[in-house]
Amino acid sequence: MAGASPPVLTGIDGGQKDRRTVLRELYTAYGGSVYGRCRYLLKDASRAEDAMQEVFARALTHSEGLRDESSPLAWLMKIATHHCLNQLRAERAPWRRWFERDELARPEGDDGARKLETRELVRSLLSRVDVETQAAVVHYWVDGMTLEEVAAMLGRSVPTVRKRLEQFAAMSNEELKVP
Repeated sequence: MAGASPPVLTGIDGGQKDRRTVLRELYTAYGGSVYGRCRYLLKDASRAEDAMQEVFARALTHSEGLRDESSPLAWLMKIATHHCLNQLRAERAPWRRWFERDELARPEGDDGARKLETRELVRSLLSRVDVETQAAVVHYWVDGMTLEEVAAMLGRSVPTVRKRLEQFAAMSNEELKVP
């Protein structure tokens, strides 16, 4: 890879620069603002630092979105907001409480039978829905993608993806009887 040059983007000042240079400039100029948004939403300094790093990692991999936004700050804040809200939503997922409760009840010398039981339960729940809903569930809840990213990947609208996820959650909650 010695001869390969990094992709070129338009920097903050409008000049042509490689992605790393642009990311460094964005981090220097807006890192504090992104951290502030993450800290406000997550209410925890260390989680906000992790989220901020994830925001800039996503900014590096999804840099084409920078061209579509009116300002780099607005673009980064949008990424930060979506990331933090998805993180909070995933933490409140009923299946997570069920899983944590199951993990706490597990005996110290567990031979792994519970893990297999949990996997089978998840497979059973997923097998009750169509393949597209399965993909949406995995991309959203496991991969941590945003609704917009899942919708783009599946070629569906955000409301359609949201509806499928809500239907799956309702079915899962009924099956698991999570309080």
